[in-house]
Amino acid sequence: MTTLPLLTILILLPLAGSLCLIPLGRHVQAAKGAALAIAIVEMAVACGMWSIAGGQPTTGAAAGAPPGFFLFEDYPWIDALGIRFTLGMDGFSLLMAIMTALLTVLAMLASWRTITERTALHYIFLLVLESSILGVFFALDLFLFYLFWEAMLIPMFFLIGIWGHGRKIYSAIKFFVFTLSGSLLMLLAIIGIYFIHGSQTGVYSFGLTALLGTSIDPTVELWLYAAFLLSFAIKFPIFPFHTWLPDAHTDASTAGSIVLAGLLLKTGAYGLIRFGYPLFPEAARTLTPLLLVTAVIGILYGSWIAFAQKDMKRLVAYSSVGHMGFVALGIAAWTPVALGGSILMMVCHGITTPALFAMVGMLAARTGTREIGAYGGLWGKAPVFSSFFLLFAMASAGLPGLNNFVGEFLILAGSYKVAQIATICAFLGLIVTLVYTVLLVQGLLFQEERQAFTIIDLNFREILLLAILAILAIFIGLHPGPLLDMLAMPVDILTGGTQ
Repeated sequence: MTTLPLLTILILLPLAGSLCLIPLGRHVQAAKGAALAIAIVEMAVACGMWSIAGGQPTTGAAAGAPPGFFLFEDYPWIDALGIRFTLGMDGFSLLMAIMTALLTVLAMLASWRTITERTALHYIFLLVLESSILGVFFALDLFLFYLFWEAMLIPMFFLIGIWGHGRKIYSAIKFFVFTLSGSLLMLLAIIGIYFIHGSQTGVYSFGLTALLGTSIDPTVELWLYAAFLLSFAIKFPIFPFHTWLPDAHTDASTAGSIVLAGLLLKTGAYGLIRFGYPLFPEAARTLTPLLLVTAVIGILYGSWIAFAQKDMKRLVAYSSVGHMGFVALGIAAWTPVALGGSILMMVCHGITTPALFAMVGMLAARTGTREIGAYGGLWGKAPVFSSFFLLFAMASAGLPGLNNFVGEFLILAGSYKVAQIATICAFLGLIVTLVYTVLLVQGLLFQEERQAFTIIDLNFREILLLAILAILAIFIGLHPGPLLDMLAMPVDILTGGTQ
């Protein structure tokens, strides 16, 4: 077992790298190269964690760790308030960490030629954002979790507000206000459970392990959980708290959309799974019908509104609302199969949706428009682009043999026993998704050309970016076993082995 503080290193490496980029502000190529090198090293370290896990973590493998965590770091910080710098990694957070590191690299590749102003600052914010997101996925102290949770807002706000387009300032402010409002409610709930635990035990602590045994009055627990749920629901986003998302995606840069869809949305689902349900189990059961209803509405609403979009980026954004509705459905069911499917769906959505956003950005950079009605006949003009687009569109629609199908199938199978009507309604959402996806593909790739565009096919950098995601989409679709094995123990511990 390694004695290196690998989790701390993973968090601090991008942060330290961002500081190293500051002197390179006027040296654009050097700044870009250094940022990419740092991100690649970070990705290599994150992927190396898989070998440390041994393919499947064992219960309590790390000394002093909660069950299922194979890496654990605990350092004193603000002892007077019971705040500690506590980090942990199990199979769940491992997959999130690898996805974070990978998408940061791909976001840099996607913005390599398109970000021409304040380039070094753009990469600084990407690295700071990566550090903050990893902190969210590793933190096992609620105060530390909240610190990283809030830290994510700042770089994302600037990534939208500075390098976006259209109504970028409006969208950045809307994103910031929505997410900050929910975060403040979560802060109140964190303080509440902190004092409740302290009054019962005489020991004041923000540690997750310590707080899990707190006895809370049912009414108080309901309010505390509602505050957590609202904060996480905004970040998901779950209907009806989704309204910031289409604007943020529409006006963000391609790199901004990649990290927003691939990573930030997952932090909401992660927080609900890691903290919301374990800390407030009775309240979570009480509000399960509410979460089921909002999840199903999100699936149907997101799919139906995506059907009506004329802007490709808004279509992909609304499809995210539907996909994250499936994640919420699996969480609400809270069975091992459904929860495992939700976590796997988080990974799958982090592959297909960033790929689609990247491809919309590539197409818009060549033609100057994202309007679906402007295109046609791309299969003959750009066969490489069209092949990738067809693959990722079908993956997003849940075609068997590709990644999203596995997650959606597990969610539906695991949810049916506890929520038959909700599961059937969710299945109807899949049908709508398939219809609008087929129409989109047919219109863009095979329909007669509507405007005369001269389109250059993908270059090597773009092919590399998409090929990595395509390989993952196909591999997970055909052989999801390694990921499901990695998730088996965390899911079993979280659900208590319930069927």
